[in-house]
Amino acid sequence: MPDQDVRLQHLKVWLDEQLPLLFTRQGWGVVPPATLTAASSDASFRRYFRWEGEGRSLIVMDAPPPQENCKPFVDIAFLLAKSGINVPKIYAQDLDRGFLLLNDLGNQTYLDVINGENADSLFRDALQALLAFQQLPMVAPLPSYDVALLRRELELFPEWYVKRELGVELDPTQQQLWQQVSELLIDSALAQPKVLVHRDYMPRNLMLSEPNPGVLDFQDAVYGPVTYDVTCLFKDAFLSWPEERVRGWLEYYWQQAEALGIPVQPDFEDFLRASDLMGVQRHLKVIGIFARICHRDGKPRYLGDVPRFFAYIEAVIARRPELAPLGDLLVSLRQPAGAKA
Repeated sequence: MPDQDVRLQHLKVWLDEQLPLLFTRQGWGVVPPATLTAASSDASFRRYFRWEGEGRSLIVMDAPPPQENCKPFVDIAFLLAKSGINVPKIYAQDLDRGFLLLNDLGNQTYLDVINGENADSLFRDALQALLAFQQLPMVAPLPSYDVALLRRELELFPEWYVKRELGVELDPTQQQLWQQVSELLIDSALAQPKVLVHRDYMPRNLMLSEPNPGVLDFQDAVYGPVTYDVTCLFKDAFLSWPEERVRGWLEYYWQQAEALGIPVQPDFEDFLRASDLMGVQRHLKVIGIFARICHRDGKPRYLGDVPRFFAYIEAVIARRPELAPLGDLLVSLRQPAGAKA
């Protein structure tokens, strides 16, 4: 896009100003000749570039205002670093223009490397990091995962997936089922003890790093339900695990959390139910987001992962009778128009 190219030129000028200052400050000598290549982009408007020169590597974030705001990233990076989490160091920042210069946590995400053999040890590291930031006192001025936010997230499903992707308007019966489900999921989330919540704690945002893992994409952190991040970790958009393995990992986390005084539910079955319902809230939100990214932002590839989320949801519906209204709603949405009784 031409406007992105203009931003890239501005970013390069800014980088040329920052690098000599950084190299002097760090005692790295003279700035060497280097390359700047695309490191990654994500579902938002943010882009990342990797600067490489003479064995040294840095990451440059381009987060264009007004769509993106770098300040939460900077504030929460500082907060997480206090609990020993390996987050990017911020070497330079221009919050008004949306530029950050960061250290490089490597180029392999958990998603790139995880498999059946190494999952136990990688997830153990990820859980240790999660437990560390869940122990932080809740004193930062972060938003709360309140009724309004939970409802706003859930409404992405009927608004973008049902209406825009399926082309369906919910009839009064379907609307009633949706309201029942929404109330149940919101009440369950609000009843949970609160901790710091990353909100996207999944293998794609964890880097294979030293110390492990490097944690990214935490700028939307809030204070909210204790089961949110651990559920997110194992019920991911891009890979799935057998139910019994997930249950084992959840139990390991629950035991560790309890031992550390993190306010998890005292009964493991209650914790599992809260995790299940929290997962369904997130899955419905993500299905809505993926439909929005397709129809609003012109990025259809994310819709390919929607069936995985429906599979997660259906597995929970099968063991949680209170979610029967959601099962009925999903069945009715799969029926062709005019086939409803």
